[in-house]
Amino acid sequence: MFLNSVKTTILLVGLTVLIMLFGRIFGGSGGMAIAFIFALIFNIGSYWFSDKIVLRMYRASEAGESEFPELYNMVNELSVYAKIPRPRIYIIPSESPNAFATGRNPAHAVVAVTSGIMRLLTHDELRGVLAHEIGHIKNRDILISTISATLAAVIMMMANMARWAAIFGFGGRDEEDSGGGLVGLIAASIFAPLAAILIQMAISRSREYMADETGARISHTPLSLASALEKISHASQRVPISHGSPATSHMFIINPFNAGTIAKLFSTHPPVEERIRRLRNLG
Repeated sequence: MFLNSVKTTILLVGLTVLIMLFGRIFGGSGGMAIAFIFALIFNIGSYWFSDKIVLRMYRASEAGESEFPELYNMVNELSVYAKIPRPRIYIIPSESPNAFATGRNPAHAVVAVTSGIMRLLTHDELRGVLAHEIGHIKNRDILISTISATLAAVIMMMANMARWAAIFGFGGRDEEDSGGGLVGLIAASIFAPLAAILIQMAISRSREYMADETGARISHTPLSLASALEKISHASQRVPISHGSPATSHMFIINPFNAGTIAKLFSTHPPVEERIRRLRNLG
């Protein structure tokens, strides 16, 4: 928990510095001061509202207990085993099978599943996936995951702004204290996405192994989770999620976007084959 708090602080400080640098490039010292105020507001907002931002990004809506009684029964049972409050349950309207957990702590946690995953998996497999997500909540790594997703999305947005500003010639002044000029804008548009990748890489691959192991122990059925991972991995490649942002891919149990060879090198998810092997060993 302490390590996650340190990581969260580092990410928020890093975002503040990046936003201030963008402010400097666009508007000199005045722009830098305005950017600092904006960064403080965003940091506070990302802590309290990043989960809501991510849920809205994926058009998720809260599941009604009368409509999804089996889902509620599984989450209730697993939450008791994990000794955490029952998280709220959300449904993502997508045929791509996947799931993630979000929230700032176990008392304000959410488990979100796609409509596609409920049609693809058996009861035991879905229970294994839910146990994995509850494992993330129990291990208290959902805050760092959710904040990093929103920060990466903001950085990508700033990179796009810098790219368009460079195209249309904004920020090209070279006077003293006038900003970074055209070269600074071009550099920002190139390096900001790299910063977003580094933020995603700050979410250790070990958190997925830990959630797999915690979920397997909560559900007592590691082989069901292994089977679910295999199905989700194959199906999500055929039917990637159609909305949202790749900046949030590390939140999902399996990357929901089609990743190229280079992107896989920077993936925050460990190889699914290794995850399955470890789960089968537990079984």
